[in-house]
Amino acid sequence: MIRGLLIAALPLLATAAAAQSASSAQAQGNGGLSVLRGHDSNAPVDVTSDRIEVQDRADRAIFVGNVHAVQGDMTMDSARMTVAYSRGAGPNADPQIQRIDASGGVTVVSPSERAKGSFGIYDLNRRIITLIGNVSLLRGGNTVNGARLVIDLNTGRSTVDGSAVGGAASSAKGGRVTGRFTVPQKTQNGATPTTPPATTPPTK
Repeated sequence: MIRGLLIAALPLLATAAAAQSASSAQAQGNGGLSVLRGHDSNAPVDVTSDRIEVQDRADRAIFVGNVHAVQGDMTMDSARMTVAYSRGAGPNADPQIQRIDASGGVTVVSPSERAKGSFGIYDLNRRIITLIGNVSLLRGGNTVNGARLVIDLNTGRSTVDGSAVGGAASSAKGGRVTGRFTVPQKTQNGATPTTPPATTPPTK
């Protein structure tokens, strides 16, 4: 069973609660689209951790301690990761992964962005990544903070809410989304600033 779990494709992280907060913001950059839109969730996943416990009767496996998962160009790190699966047809069939729960400083990294949160959940069938609890999304020079981040792998759309699942307010900024975004650097006349040419001191 352990071999089957490690061979099976473990698309990383997380998933979505249906409730939308009134305070929400789409992540900026590329029109709000994540590079993960093209992510291959069927690719195999390599997982390393300090310890693994397979709870066969509960249909789950638990990875504990410096958990590091890699799938294609995406990685996920956490202190603990629980993989829930259903049994495949036949005695020798590999288990089918249904959901992954991660906790303890969850970080998801793709080639163009880095996301952090306290908890992460993955609904494999819906292909949605969700981070919950003091989340931040960094893309280029832009940063958005809130209580919940949802990345839809089907559309590539990233959404940050000011309230976590169940309507619990974020501990940051009273449940509101905050962000800092870079702007084109222009001078007062609208021109892009240039470095002045070096001058040579007059000779005596």
